[in-house]
Amino acid sequence: MTVSTDYMVEMFCRLANTPSPSGNTAKVMALVEGELTRLGIGYVRTNKGAVLATLPGSNDDKQRLLTAHVDTLGAMVKEIKENGRLKLALIGGFEWNAVEGEHCMVETDSGRIITGTILSTKASVHVYGREAGKMERTEHNMEVRLDEKVNSREDVLALGIRVGDFVSFDPRVTVTESGFIKSRHIDDKASVAILFGVLKHLRESGATLPYTTHFLISNNEEIGYGGNASVPERVVEYLAVDMGAIGVGQTTDEYCVSICAKDSSGPYHYGLRKHLVKLAEEHGLNYQVDIYPYYGSDASAALRAGYDIVHGLIGPGVDASHSHERTHKEALENTAKLVLAYLHSEVMQA
Repeated sequence: MTVSTDYMVEMFCRLANTPSPSGNTAKVMALVEGELTRLGIGYVRTNKGAVLATLPGSNDDKQRLLTAHVDTLGAMVKEIKENGRLKLALIGGFEWNAVEGEHCMVETDSGRIITGTILSTKASVHVYGREAGKMERTEHNMEVRLDEKVNSREDVLALGIRVGDFVSFDPRVTVTESGFIKSRHIDDKASVAILFGVLKHLRESGATLPYTTHFLISNNEEIGYGGNASVPERVVEYLAVDMGAIGVGQTTDEYCVSICAKDSSGPYHYGLRKHLVKLAEEHGLNYQVDIYPYYGSDASAALRAGYDIVHGLIGPGVDASHSHERTHKEALENTAKLVLAYLHSEVMQA
């Protein structure tokens, strides 16, 4: 019995199509809780709104924690302009060009969803000529064109839109016949789907893990502090399952499980990294070891918070991170297999 790829892909699509910018994740956390209940896995909701699920193991004195985050990039209404368009403030680390032309949804305090499009203030080449392309994209010259008959600030206020309303981006989820998954927010909803695939496999196989293991579905990673709390006191190893960054100078591709040696927070635990590499080789997995220069994880957030743990980071290779991303089913499969091998292995010895 292996982890079901179809289930992981289906779970990813459900997650990706549920908007969850950091700070507004209640709907997706309800989805997470509902699936855990369906699988018969116990969990608790933390004060920060994350979910901590637990599988008892043979050894309860030493415990493990795996985490993946379900919050995503997004925006907030910064200003309602006199012409009826919206100025935005970004949530998370990305560039304006990554969302230019994207369809978006504004959620009002009442829960009403109003759609729109993110554009530059000089989008028309027939009016602005070459300046339309040459103009720098900043918060001052990007705006939301609402799909409503609005021509003034008062018109927008009448819709119920206010400063501070959350804005999410249309993920445009596509799964191709060749196995590619194209979508926004593959970082990190693909890894959440992978953890669910592993959980489903463990429940159906009836396997008992050697160590009690916690699964933290984090909801504040994109703003830096999702994994810096709610770590049970007996946890000795903390493995973040997040995306592997692809680009010039990187070894990671869209088919492998990427094992992180170092990111902007510094090196990950050397012994755990070597252990993960050994497991990948023993199980014949497609893997790569990489350094992610502009990156931080919930595992590094836990260390900054002062937890005395061994920490690691793996994930499926993802192209165009924090833009319109893409990965492949093979990357999900390789990551799930490494997670399973890790869960059945011995903990690191001090």
